[in-house]
Amino acid sequence: MNKPGTKKKRPLGIPDHEDKIVQRALVKILNAIYENDFLDSSFGFRPNRGCHDALKILNVYLEKRPTNYVVDADIKGFFDNVNHEWMMKFLKHRINDPNLLRIIARFLKGGYLEEGKYYESDKGTPQGGVISPILANVYLHYVLDLWFEKVVRKQCKGKAYIVRYADDFVCCFQYREDAEAFYSALIKRLEKFNLEVAEDKTTIISFGRNADSSGHGKPPTFDFLGFTHYCSKSQNGNFRVKRKTARKKVRAKLKSQKEWLKANRTMDIRLIMDRLVRSLKGYYNYYCITDNTLAVENFLFHVKQLLFKWMNRRSQRKSFSWDKFNIFLKKYPLLRPRVRVNIYDLKTSISYIL
Repeated sequence: MNKPGTKKKRPLGIPDHEDKIVQRALVKILNAIYENDFLDSSFGFRPNRGCHDALKILNVYLEKRPTNYVVDADIKGFFDNVNHEWMMKFLKHRINDPNLLRIIARFLKGGYLEEGKYYESDKGTPQGGVISPILANVYLHYVLDLWFEKVVRKQCKGKAYIVRYADDFVCCFQYREDAEAFYSALIKRLEKFNLEVAEDKTTIISFGRNADSSGHGKPPTFDFLGFTHYCSKSQNGNFRVKRKTARKKVRAKLKSQKEWLKANRTMDIRLIMDRLVRSLKGYYNYYCITDNTLAVENFLFHVKQLLFKWMNRRSQRKSFSWDKFNIFLKKYPLLRPRVRVNIYDLKTSISYIL
C-alpha cells in the first residue's frame, strides 16, 4: 500500500477476524495499564485526545511560552523499524503475565502477504493491526517522552516543551544552544533503539515572537499534523501563530478527488454529489480551524473545477457551461467552509498545560 502523499510503499499485515477480536481485547488491557503512565505530551491514539488537542497545546507553547526555536523532527520509517526485543523489554516493565506477553510477541512477528507470498517480520509493528498504535505509543513513551521529560528538560538552560502525536513530534526551545544539543542527542538516542532521524525532514528553525528571519523577510515555517505553522500578527498587531493546510495534504486530497470523479463520472449524479458532500464534510471537520478558512475555500474552488471537468466528460457532448454549472450547484449545493475548531478553546485541554 502507498503511504499517503508519497510513492513509498509499506507492507500491510491485515489480521483475520479472530485476530482482530483478540487484538481489541489486548488494546483495552494495554490502555488500562498505560493510560496513567503516558505523559501529557503524548496525544496520538489515546482516549479523549486528538490532533486538534495537540495543535491547541502547541499553540500555547508557541504563543504564550518563551519559545524562540523549534525542532521539527521526523523518525525515518518508524512503524517499519520498531525493534521487537526493545519492545518486549519495555512491556515487561509493567506486565508480568507471560501469556499476555507471548500473545503480543506473536502479533509483532505476524508478518505480511505480498502478491500471494508470505514474508516474516523481525522488526516493526503490523500495519493494519488495531494493536499497532498502542504498541507504538509504548515504544515512544520510553524512547522519547520519558527521556525528554527526565533528561533533556533538566539539561536545558531555558524552557523546553514537546508535543507528540504517534511518531510525529515537535520540540520547542527558548535557546538555540538547547535546540542544537537536543538534536545531536536525539540522533544518538534513536540509534540506541534501532531508529533513525530522517535528516532531510528534520530541521532547527527560529520560530516565535522573537524569530530571526535572517533577512528573508519572513521567519521559516514548519508542518505538523497536516498544517503549515507560520508567524503572523493579530488585528491589533500582536504576535500570532497561524496555520494553513500543508500543500502536500492539499495536493494528495485533490488527486484522490480527481481519481474518484474520473472513475465514477457516469454514476447517478445524485450519488456523486452525495459522496462529494460527505467527503467535504470530513475534510472540513479536520481542516476548518482558526485562520484556515481561506485555504479551505481555495480547496473547495479546486474541487468545483474538478467536478466541472469530469461532469463534462460523462458523454461525448459537453454537459455544462459555467452558467449551467452554477445553476446545477444551486440544486445540489456543496457545503461552504466555516470554522469548526477554535484553536484557542482550551476547555478540554487546559489540564495538559497546568
